[in-house]
Amino acid sequence: VQLQASGGGLVQAGGSLRLSCVASGRTFSNYVMAWFRQTPGKVRELVAAISRSGGIHYADSVKGRFTISRDNAKNTVYLQMNSLKPEDTATYYCAEDSDSGETIYSSHRRYDTWGQGTLVTVSS
Repeated sequence: VQLQASGGGLVQAGGSLRLSCVASGRTFSNYVMAWFRQTPGKVRELVAAISRSGGIHYADSVKGRFTISRDNAKNTVYLQMNSLKPEDTATYYCAEDSDSGETIYSSHRRYDTWGQGTLVTVSS
């Protein structure tokens, strides 16, 4: 499977962005899909993840501001980001855990397929 992420950009604090990740190559709906983010020198951290049945996990830092969703018919997972803060500035990656359909794991090591990353910059 290949993942293609898009939607990043420059936005002012308090603004919104929607990231998209399109999967191609095999059945998308069977697996946990996630968004991670990374800043230079730091470990890639889980932002949000969604299971095949719609179970969702959010990092505490984004709860109430970000929403993850998936459209299995379009092989696409989204991350709606509202009330953005400068500390949300990072490169965002979508990822697939092909060994799990329901259980969500937070470690980036669990995920075996990654998109290319899309940069989100939030100015103060």
